Amino acid sequence: MLDFIYSLLVAGIKALIEYVSAHVLTCLVPAFFIAGAMTALLPKEQIMRYLGKDVPKYKAYPLSVLAGLLLAVCSCTILPLFAGIKQKGAGTGPALAFLYTAPATNIMAILFTGSVLGWQFAVSRIILSVIFAVLIGIIISAIFQKEDVEEEKNATQAVSREQVQDTKTLPFFQRYRLLLFFVTLVSILIVGTRVAGIARYFGIAVLILIQAVSAILLFTKEEVYAWLSETWFFTKKIFPLLLGGIFIAGVLTALLPQDFLATFMGTNTVSANLIAVLFGVFMYFPTLVEVPMAKMFLGLGMAKGPLLAYLLADPVISLASILVVRKYLGNKRTAVYVGLIIVFTTISGLIYGTIVR
Repeated sequence: MLDFIYSLLVAGIKALIEYVSAHVLTCLVPAFFIAGAMTALLPKEQIMRYLGKDVPKYKAYPLSVLAGLLLAVCSCTILPLFAGIKQKGAGTGPALAFLYTAPATNIMAILFTGSVLGWQFAVSRIILSVIFAVLIGIIISAIFQKEDVEEEKNATQAVSREQVQDTKTLPFFQRYRLLLFFVTLVSILIVGTRVAGIARYFGIAVLILIQAVSAILLFTKEEVYAWLSETWFFTKKIFPLLLGGIFIAGVLTALLPQDFLATFMGTNTVSANLIAVLFGVFMYFPTLVEVPMAKMFLGLGMAKGPLLAYLLADPVISLASILVVRKYLGNKRTAVYVGLIIVFTTISGLIYGTIVR
């Protein structure tokens, strides 16, 4: 019994070590700094203008989806960014569409899916993910409309946010400084996740230098302090939950039997697709990693329907991301969000497996 418990602890710790070594410095840290900058430096009016709850759906949702398509990040790295736009006043629906789209349908993930698994999988993945992102956002906004209104009334206005002027009244150079600041931050995230070898560290070092110089020359001490304070706020609020979720996922992975795939997901049934979706939640893989894993699963006997269901669910939700989302949406909205993802991905896998054999 003690040996069994020890093996589970080792599996959890191993998952933590792998995640921290692969993602914290190059993925999560830049994401936390971006989220902090969103909260401290972006005027709330700008977020509300494009993503607020009163913005027409035909404007807010395409912008949310487009922003997600351009970010190749996993379900954990997107969380600080989701928290940032949510805290700045974005409507729940558009914020969730952004949260869903970035890990599910970013450009890198789709191209990689097409090259490894075929373009039939890739096209199905991007179309269904975009549809699901918009539908889930609209449904949750409709169900919890009263909560959204109350949330907006009670939203706290931090002093750091009040100190920032509306960008419409700023001179051109002042507006340009925000653009430079965010482009550099996002570039650090992209280089850290997409560039390999020595070029990654050289590129990050150069971009950090540019970031530091721009912060010193273009922003006041109060603005820089507000940015760093908000970054630390997101870090201490989100990071412990992520670590706990990753540890639990590692333990659950060790509990799965070796012949699990062929036995439970080798046919295109409702139960097989549902298990594939739940399997994707517990077997957390960062974005892009789920693609070669899916290729391996296909070779081990997983049917095509459950495989697509897995691809649609795995990058989007994990135990770690659910714990963090719950902090910002509450129990009810989080339960509906997770439930809709499970239902939509299960049904889509079943239909896909029936059409494609």
